[in-house]
Amino acid sequence: MTVPPEELRSAADFPPTTREQWSELALGVLRKSGVEAGSPEEALASVTYDGVTIAPLYDASDLPDDPGLPGAAPYVRGARPEGGSWEVRQRHEVADPEAVLADLENGVTSLWLALGPEDLPRVLERVHLELISITLDAGERTREAAEALFAVAEGKRAAAGRLRAPGAAPGESASGESSSSGTGGRTGDGPAADGWGADGPAGERGPGELAGNLGADPLRDPETAIDLARRCVAGPPGLRAIVVDGTPYHDAGGSDAEELGCSVAAGVAALRILTGAGLTVDEAFGQLEFRYAATADQFLTIAKLRAARRLWARVAEVCGAAASGRGAGQRQHAVTGSAMMTARDPWVNMLRTTLACFAAGTGGADAVTVQPFDARLGLPDAFARRIARNTHALLVEEAGVARVIDPAGGSWYVERLTEELAEKAWEWFQEIERAGGMAAALESGLVAGRLAATWERRSENIAHRRDPITGVSEFPDLAERIPVRRAGPGRAGGVRYAQEFEALRDLADAQGSRPKVFLATIGPVAAHTARTSFAANLFQSGGIAAVTAAAAAPGADPGGDPAGAAAPGVDPGRIAAAFIASGAEVACLCSSDRLYGEHAEAVAAALRQAGARKVWLAGKGEFAGVDANLYAGCDALGVLRTTFDDLGVAR
Repeated sequence: MTVPPEELRSAADFPPTTREQWSELALGVLRKSGVEAGSPEEALASVTYDGVTIAPLYDASDLPDDPGLPGAAPYVRGARPEGGSWEVRQRHEVADPEAVLADLENGVTSLWLALGPEDLPRVLERVHLELISITLDAGERTREAAEALFAVAEGKRAAAGRLRAPGAAPGESASGESSSSGTGGRTGDGPAADGWGADGPAGERGPGELAGNLGADPLRDPETAIDLARRCVAGPPGLRAIVVDGTPYHDAGGSDAEELGCSVAAGVAALRILTGAGLTVDEAFGQLEFRYAATADQFLTIAKLRAARRLWARVAEVCGAAASGRGAGQRQHAVTGSAMMTARDPWVNMLRTTLACFAAGTGGADAVTVQPFDARLGLPDAFARRIARNTHALLVEEAGVARVIDPAGGSWYVERLTEELAEKAWEWFQEIERAGGMAAALESGLVAGRLAATWERRSENIAHRRDPITGVSEFPDLAERIPVRRAGPGRAGGVRYAQEFEALRDLADAQGSRPKVFLATIGPVAAHTARTSFAANLFQSGGIAAVTAAAAAPGADPGGDPAGAAAPGVDPGRIAAAFIASGAEVACLCSSDRLYGEHAEAVAAALRQAGARKVWLAGKGEFAGVDANLYAGCDALGVLRTTFDDLGVAR
């Protein structure tokens, strides 16, 4: 039965409310919780590295101007009006034909080949080029790699011509069988099934016809970029020549708006080079593909991709590019970010990349690469590549992420975040332009200085665990067994958010016996367990074992209840005896504020007498005999480095 729209009144039985009413109620709850603030926004809002304020509440008044429709300028809601899935693009850094075939037979629809020209014929020998897209990443050997790819494609076209019967359709062999039944990816799902392949409708390409990107960089090698762009303009409609890569700016520790601003500036520089060489504006726009980092911060990633399309649409408008055609709308390749990936507890990377892939797809990326969870350990094995492929399959096939065009569209939060991120990125882009353009800004150090400043702020937050890293700075597993992988080239350069904590973990592991700290628990478990867990978590994030008083007390059962009879309670003598038995040289008091007031000084004195080099206290109280404090928001890296020094471990 169809219900008339006027009868579908959501919240019709509830009285209307205002933001002011919410603010009053929320402020009352905060004050009951002990939070003193002038407004909920003051207490609950956060600020990104770009200075964008994330408010606790959004409503219709936060909506910016109309973002348009999918497939129409300014392309905020996507570059393709029909929507559909994204290309599943897997990266390969070594020439392994079997690994490539395994990917293509199990859902991958696009190859990202960071290989030498000499490897391409062997890797692509059994691949149907007309069923997939290929993106090259050959660095200084881009021209050679492109020539090698052209030669492979020409060879396949020649072979198909010899096999094709007179009058047979493209892609049909002399036997009348479609070549789509061969290796090259499943044709029943993914982008091809949605009627959209690399830059054009699937199924319209003949044998050996290329689609994808040759990976040229006009800023690094303008001559090669110009030559390949001319060939692509005259060649297959699905093949582009230029990649504008924003990921190096992200991997240097930069913010989302900085990545966007740098990519737009690099894109404009590429347009100047191409049009200066004689390409029309529309031809130049049609040769560019942009690459962005997708992170576990799903909303910022969604907003970043939407903002990127808005920014590039503005550039196209100013340049007088056509509102439709191949160059209309920014073509995007999203890659799960390298900086967030960890070597420790690498299994958590699966969760990070799933969030990032979801955000990239929801944000409207045309192609998405999920880095294998073991990317920081070396070359991924077959299991890691399978998990990376299946991440796409789960999101597309099971979760149905691609069934809705721009599912975040209309969200007051996402629309406002998109707008403000675009504004910040445009300001940075204009600053680069005022400095003479991207090449000049890179040469002068403007870009490097800006990224370094952001990385410094980010590093400070990581050190204080305000930006937590699960499995590394939070909830580490000292007993983990890290998978062993063959060494590989990896993606060069960049920072790792976990690098300082992981360096301390490596240092601790390299010692003959693991460094340890004694946790001097005072009173019953209920009084000290919260701060005991906090302190243990902090020390373990640097690879330092935490031994509790109950576990180290003389006569304690190593496999027994740590809260049992061996627990020393509040007796300074028994706590000191447990400290001696532990073999540790550094101690940390753990208890409640009330028990600290009654026993902290006596326990600290006993520990000093027992030989403790340093006495920490979990909390913010100051007591005689206590050297320093651990607390939420303290400099965890500073605490760990000091502890290594106190334990005599050379750094």
